[in-house]
Amino acid sequence: MAFMPLRLPLLRMIAQRGSYSTLLQRSMAYKSAISLETLYPNSSLKLTTPSFTPNENEKFSGYIPMEKLDITYSASSGPGGQNVNKVHTKVDLRFKLSEAEWIPTEIREKMLKQHSNKLTKEGYMIIRSDTTRSQQLNLADCLQKLRTLIRNAAVTEKKASPETEERIRQRHLKASRLRVALKREEAYKRAQKRPPTVVDL
Repeated sequence: MAFMPLRLPLLRMIAQRGSYSTLLQRSMAYKSAISLETLYPNSSLKLTTPSFTPNENEKFSGYIPMEKLDITYSASSGPGGQNVNKVHTKVDLRFKLSEAEWIPTEIREKMLKQHSNKLTKEGYMIIRSDTTRSQQLNLADCLQKLRTLIRNAAVTEKKASPETEERIRQRHLKASRLRVALKREEAYKRAQKRPPTVVDL
């Protein structure tokens, strides 16, 4: 009630002018010294995420569509005190590998052969992370693990030429002969150290 005399003149002024537009213009005219327009005057200030267009020449660009993944969060195990019971920081990332069309076909087939023992009965690949106490960092760790698996499968193994294979075979043969010669020499040295027997006399 003490502010009633101060409020009345303000209400009368608003009623006389008939709108809030001038007051809003005055209140909206203030700009901070650290606003985006001040700090970045030439910027378009578009704060949207740009759409990704994958490069057809690359086998795997590193882009993973988040909408194609099933991500669940749960309570993490291990140390952390009461924070473990309150915050769901463990991340389970799963997707069906055989139906992941965002992975190139040859890489997908190679991954199915390499990681067949890691897939569930339904064909889902599960990647887990609870290394940190941050949900976002664990999610980033899962995505990094997935990128590493895909990139390792994308590496094509170079087949050695027949000349190289023959050179490698010769080296193995030479090493095995040297090993046998060293064994015979060691056996001869041990035999020389033995005391003479009755037969030798």
